[in-house]
Amino acid sequence: MSRRHQAQDAAPVLITTTDELTALCSRLRAETFVTVDTEFMRERTYWPELCVVQLGGEHEVAVIDAMAEGLDLAPLGELLADPAVTKVFHAARQDVEICLIRFGAPPRPLFDTQIAAMVAGFGDQASYDSLVRGLAGASIDKAHRFSDWAARPLSPAQIAYAAADVTHLRRVYTALVERLTQDGRLSWVAEDMAELTDPATYRQDPETAWERLKPRTGNRRFLAAIRAAAAWREREAQRVNIPRQRLVRDETLLEIAATQPATANDLARARGISKGFAEGKAGGGLLAALAVARDLPDDALPEPPREPRQGPPASPALIALLKVLLAAKAEEHDVAPKLIASSDELERLATEPEPQVPALHGWRRLVFGQAALALKSGKLALGVDGRKVKLIES
Repeated sequence: MSRRHQAQDAAPVLITTTDELTALCSRLRAETFVTVDTEFMRERTYWPELCVVQLGGEHEVAVIDAMAEGLDLAPLGELLADPAVTKVFHAARQDVEICLIRFGAPPRPLFDTQIAAMVAGFGDQASYDSLVRGLAGASIDKAHRFSDWAARPLSPAQIAYAAADVTHLRRVYTALVERLTQDGRLSWVAEDMAELTDPATYRQDPETAWERLKPRTGNRRFLAAIRAAAAWREREAQRVNIPRQRLVRDETLLEIAATQPATANDLARARGISKGFAEGKAGGGLLAALAVARDLPDDALPEPPREPRQGPPASPALIALLKVLLAAKAEEHDVAPKLIASSDELERLATEPEPQVPALHGWRRLVFGQAALALKSGKLALGVDGRKVKLIES
């Protein structure tokens, strides 16, 4: 057995001190890539509580107890920011959000194997389990997937489970890079990494929180109230660090915006609002926000949400043709259809001359977008050749 294979099969190391972490990150900064995963809890908090970080280099795997007393995670932040080391994640969005909150910046450069697998023809939302089976020839023990990662001490089984993720991820990454390099598609993956590493992707703006509730009304006074109430809830949930739904549920917030209570007694009548809440600091803050909204002049009231598309509705037949074209192009290039274009993009393509959508930019335009525009303009038709859809240029 080779020394390298022995190193990769070595038992994971548990990191609990700053000196251990500093030495580990110093060694990993000599690598070309490092695999990364996190375990966190957020069921009881607004902000994710980082519990464990797993790192895999070529010759070692470590599990960092992020909650260890006295542990300074600054060396980890430096590793994640090192431009010479590619950070490899699977389904990276939540992990990147945690890094952004903890270190003030997303990991860069970044490689997401879930996106890469979709580019490489492994289907929509390729699961980590399936990639490990298919590319690493291993299986994932799911027994500790729903562990309480905030409980201490970490058990040997938890440590082994956490380490396995980044261990297998090394082989998944190298196999995907090899495949994408052969197909000339590494640059396709790089385009999607830009959004993942953009801090704006994760920014929580209290003033736009009301839009998630999707109020279906043109009553601008109601919209002002729901905007104020939702912004208050977002800020208060962030301040006290509890999930927004545990603070005030969506349906309760909508009811409050409709009734617009002015006193604590009025507020306490809303479903899900206790008398103690209504009479306390939180209730006072919500009532104050509603009072400000109530006093807004007409020209400061929010406009009703605009319909996503103006003009005649999209032709169902044209949308159907675009879906067939998308499926055919995805099959031709062996790329997951969902990664090329969403249903909303297809509707916009059907109703707008050349909308600003990802499907008309970069590699997606080459794979699908140009053909979609040609189909709309009558320069392309669809036919059948045996069991496959074929494109007929006119």
